[in-house]
Amino acid sequence: MTDTPAAPEIKDLPDEVSRAVDLLFDRKANDVVLMDLRNLSSATDFFLIASGTSDTHVAAIADHMVDELKQAGTRPLNVEGERGGRWILVDYFSFVVHVFHPAAREFYQLERLWGDAPIHRLQPQAA
Repeated sequence: MTDTPAAPEIKDLPDEVSRAVDLLFDRKANDVVLMDLRNLSSATDFFLIASGTSDTHVAAIADHMVDELKQAGTRPLNVEGERGGRWILVDYFSFVVHVFHPAAREFYQLERLWGDAPIHRLQPQAA
């Protein structure tokens, strides 16, 4: 597992992934991690995983990210879980964003399922 201060330090990180990270932090997402799947999966290159503090917070984080990326011309292929607010999955093909309620994140443990992937724990950029 690799700890990095912020997404731009990760080698070859696409601009839209960096922007998604910033947007997660805009809405105070917690425990944000980037999993590099480029050498492990043909389905996607990166997972971004974050937590909100409540169902409402999870929805606000995901909605903000989707809306802002759409305005910049990056549209998701699919969004799942918007109604429940426990786990919202946003698929951008080359990267997938998972925004969890803490209990759902603990239950599904994506970081453990993809244990071979390099994990980067991210922090908000200093202003």
